[in-house]
Amino acid sequence: MNSLSLGAIAACLLGAACSGPAEVRDAFSSSGEIIALSGGSGGAVNACASCHGLKGEGDGNLSPRLAGLDQGYIVRQIGFYADGQRIDPRMVAVAKALTPDERQKVAAFYARLPTASRRACPAAPSVAKALYHGGDPARGIASCASCHGATGEGNAGNPPLAGQPAPYLARQLTDWRDGERYGDPLGIMSRISKALRPAEPAALSAYAADLPGGPGYPGSTEECPPARRASPRNGA
Repeated sequence: MNSLSLGAIAACLLGAACSGPAEVRDAFSSSGEIIALSGGSGGAVNACASCHGLKGEGDGNLSPRLAGLDQGYIVRQIGFYADGQRIDPRMVAVAKALTPDERQKVAAFYARLPTASRRACPAAPSVAKALYHGGDPARGIASCASCHGATGEGNAGNPPLAGQPAPYLARQLTDWRDGERYGDPLGIMSRISKALRPAEPAALSAYAADLPGGPGYPGSTEECPPARRASPRNGA
């Protein structure tokens, strides 16, 4: 954000340089960064950074990482909140306050932000690893990796899971299961979440959150090294 933009916003706040509501709105919506930090036309109470962090890193709990997500995915999720397909009182208010142009700008801003460095590989119970990479055909559970990538990197249509807060991921599984979240054309997430056993959402979420994120993801490795076979000589 340059000093001219900051100066213009400050002047508007003081009422010294803005002649009307249109000018105020334009000043607070001039870039995705300003919208994220100021709340855009919705005002400071709707500032994305207040929940998702100044660098889009999330809060480590129920507010997800936005940095590095696909721009189109972010725009779709904002639309889902505005249309009632995703339910969260705070996000619904934010989404409805943003214009289509503002949604595109703020999504582009977060898509360009770098992601934080990751730990090399997750440590999780074998059941979570098995479900993530192989699913459970007997229960109709497709592998998470088939949509979200073997290292949780995601793609343009499916979000990355690596680097997201585990509590946030677990909450989404609960929302899919309980019909509080929609927007999946094939209903895959709803079916999977309903088929999971009580302890599995938390275990899966912890495993997925700690995945390295794929080659090129800061701090990640090409792939996780294979686990050493238990042996009295290697201390495993």
